[in-house]
Amino acid sequence: MANHFFKNIFPCIRLRFLHSSSTLSSVSPSSTTAISSSSFTVEFLVNSCGLSLKSALSVSNKFQLNHKTPQKPQSVIQFLKSHHFSDIHVAQLIVKRPQVLNSRIHNNLKPKFDYLVKIGFEGELLPHIILSNIDITRVSLASQIKQSVQCLRLFLDSDEKLLMAVKRAPWLLSQNMKILLKQNVDVLVKEGVPAHAVEWLLISHPRSILQNPEKIIDAVNSVKALGFETTDTMFIQAFRVMLQMSESTWKKKIEVMNSMGFSEDEILKAFKKCPQCLAYSEENFRKTLDFYFNTMKLEPQTIIVHPALLGYSIEKRVRPRYHVLKVLESKKLIKGIKKPKQIAIGEKNFRDKYIDQFIDEVPGLLEFYLGMKEGKSSVLDGEEILSIDRSYDCHHR
Repeated sequence: MANHFFKNIFPCIRLRFLHSSSTLSSVSPSSTTAISSSSFTVEFLVNSCGLSLKSALSVSNKFQLNHKTPQKPQSVIQFLKSHHFSDIHVAQLIVKRPQVLNSRIHNNLKPKFDYLVKIGFEGELLPHIILSNIDITRVSLASQIKQSVQCLRLFLDSDEKLLMAVKRAPWLLSQNMKILLKQNVDVLVKEGVPAHAVEWLLISHPRSILQNPEKIIDAVNSVKALGFETTDTMFIQAFRVMLQMSESTWKKKIEVMNSMGFSEDEILKAFKKCPQCLAYSEENFRKTLDFYFNTMKLEPQTIIVHPALLGYSIEKRVRPRYHVLKVLESKKLIKGIKKPKQIAIGEKNFRDKYIDQFIDEVPGLLEFYLGMKEGKSSVLDGEEILSIDRSYDCHHR
């Protein structure tokens, strides 16, 4: 069926470019070549690269193959497939960077692929890293990719950590960062930040350590001014959060927390326990605290003791769990709700302890829970129980 479709459609595509033999006779040789290349390009992109006709036409508007040398792009496709690229991978790559079809295999693609395999990107990891950063196919292996890897190895003490960093941030392989990275790491080390903390930052949040050096220094000084020691476990996390905001943004967040009943001392105490708690938007603060205070009836002190609560999604985590607990409590299957603990435990533990254990006593409990996580209507035993937090619903309707 598909073959029949393409047999019918490609003559139409050619006619679209050629119009008629009488018209073609009046076209210059260079124009005829362009028309042939356009037709060939679309046909090749669909038949050999797996693109839809719409995508192929779009790509052909900005990229053309030479119809006189069809073996070159075909050899590129074969090379990609011999390196764990599936048909879907090939199509995705060509849509993102069709110029790869004109790449030289032995002088460009093969040395790069061999090097990436050597540093750990084997099997399915190879197409993953290429598709995550298609600039790898464009930049120089010697002056860019290898230089980036060598730079990262100065601060990451194992190939495992190097692989982890690049998997999380594939753009590192095409980033000119040697001078900036060394300069910023030197600042942190000089201030007494442990090597393992620098490694964590580079692996988990590399953009943070590639900021303007002046911004790095300002963030270090701001965090130290709040009473953190550079050797503290939480210093590097507080440093990262501080990098994300200006002084005015910090002040606004403190003002919001003040307006919700927290003193500056309490806010600082929470920040020292969990710096990420102040990384969220002001709107998120208000919405989250409104649910904790008005629906769950938590005391402000509970938030200070458990500041990580500010980072949990109300809709995807807190609210569904709270309703499940209220159902179990109403049926006397649990005694009271230990709110922070039950919100904080991992998903598997919550499901094991509060859902799977009571499947027989509360039919439909799992479906009810999953439905709430997906934002669906909250119904159990034929009764809507959204009234449990009706004030919240009305407020955010």
